[in-house]
Amino acid sequence: MSVARELVSWLRFAWATLSSMRTALILLLVLGIAAIPGSLLPQRPTNPIGVSDYLAANPVWAPWLDRLGFFDVFGSVWFAAIYLLLFISLIGCILPRTATYLKALRDLPSAPPGSLDRLPGHTAGTAVGTPAAVLDAAEAHLRARRYRVRREADSVSAERGYLRETGNLVFHICLVLTLIGLAWGSLFSFKGTAIIVEGQAFSNTLTQYDEFGAGAAFAPSQLSPFTLKLDDFEVKFETGPVQQGAARDFTAHVTVTDADGATTRQVLEVNGPLSVGSNNVHLLGHGYAPVVTVRDGSGQVAFSGPVVFLPQDANFRSEGVIKAPDARPERLAFEGIFLPTASSSGSGGMVSVFPDALNPQLLVNVWAGPPKAETGAPENVYALDKTGLTQLTKGGGDPLRAGLEVGTTYQLPDGRGSLSFDGWKRWTKLQISTSPGGWLVLVSVMLAVLGMAVSLTIRPRRLFVRVHPETTTTRLSVAGLDRVEGRGGLTDEVAALVAACGLEATLAATDDEEEQ
Repeated sequence: MSVARELVSWLRFAWATLSSMRTALILLLVLGIAAIPGSLLPQRPTNPIGVSDYLAANPVWAPWLDRLGFFDVFGSVWFAAIYLLLFISLIGCILPRTATYLKALRDLPSAPPGSLDRLPGHTAGTAVGTPAAVLDAAEAHLRARRYRVRREADSVSAERGYLRETGNLVFHICLVLTLIGLAWGSLFSFKGTAIIVEGQAFSNTLTQYDEFGAGAAFAPSQLSPFTLKLDDFEVKFETGPVQQGAARDFTAHVTVTDADGATTRQVLEVNGPLSVGSNNVHLLGHGYAPVVTVRDGSGQVAFSGPVVFLPQDANFRSEGVIKAPDARPERLAFEGIFLPTASSSGSGGMVSVFPDALNPQLLVNVWAGPPKAETGAPENVYALDKTGLTQLTKGGGDPLRAGLEVGTTYQLPDGRGSLSFDGWKRWTKLQISTSPGGWLVLVSVMLAVLGMAVSLTIRPRRLFVRVHPETTTTRLSVAGLDRVEGRGGLTDEVAALVAACGLEATLAATDDEEEQ
């Protein structure tokens, strides 16, 4: 039995400690500190390549960070434990306070203490009128000033400022709702990116995303069906002498088709995302996609269409890979550089001197090799796997390089085929995301701020009147009490009550006001 009592005692102590407001504040601080690594280190759900690069660059201590969950902070066990403890602590704080507050709302104000002369703002004197008349006048005055009044045979006590505790409770309840909203969003939200070339479309299915991250409770069936086609992408750059080449405007004209087949044309801008059902579509980036045609050694078209090139600098010098694995008798591949406004540099190389496509050129080197068996393994479209490939060279052994302008064709040596530069298109990178708990977080934060404002502005105050009937006069004592320190105006409030009671006395100032 003694062990059981000790266990119960320990559990009560643990619950009292966990449900205290001090513990809740400490856990809130710890949660904020625990979230810092999530903003400083790359996170695997959103940036797996960045995590791989970080691990490769820091082979000594980065694996330890990985074991401790620092590359998936918000999905780690220790972060979830802090989150859950904070949630339980807040619930443990709120429930008793709410019960006490509801009881106080039902109860009348407390009776006057035995000695009013010990309270701030106390005064006493002789009132004109009978005790009942004096108390009637005090009660009427207090009710007119929206006090809750308790009337007894020889006293009146009043209290107001109950909304202060309401503000406190609203703040703490909204804090819990904010945590629920964040957890809801973390579990059921998703965020993915996709690159779309002008004239092409994106369907909201899992296989259409280039990158995709979702919460633990997310299921692919939750993706709402819609299609977005990029009709045109307009880009404007500064052409004047000041900030030449700086971006001035990015506008994507898209056609959105919903699940019912309804089609609408809309405009997507950098700071003007689209809302498609419960999904938000943001414009993240853009670049160029050279349109090429690859013919193999037999003259057949092995590849034709736009190829996404990734920009490398402010003038949109872009790099990409053109692959023709179905070319015969040899498969072909090209490592390319796209220059929107090509110009020869002083060192003899080619550079882009302006981000807009004023003089586009495509520079490539060529790789060839025997056909490769299809394995179904995923492959990076922006990098060339050179396994089994040989770079074509000139007679002197230098790598074979070709420069193409729009509308030109380069014939590969030894009858291996050709590469045509047919034109170029723009591409844009879109982010499609949804956060189902976002509205709850927003509303909770707004109500929490409102509750805190109410808590800081409401003045909880108590006033007391007690009569001491005498043979010919009515002896009267009046006093007040502020339930929050540092509040002014108590003296004026008691003075107004004294005047309403007809007390013939001068109100003494409170100690705090005398010091001022």
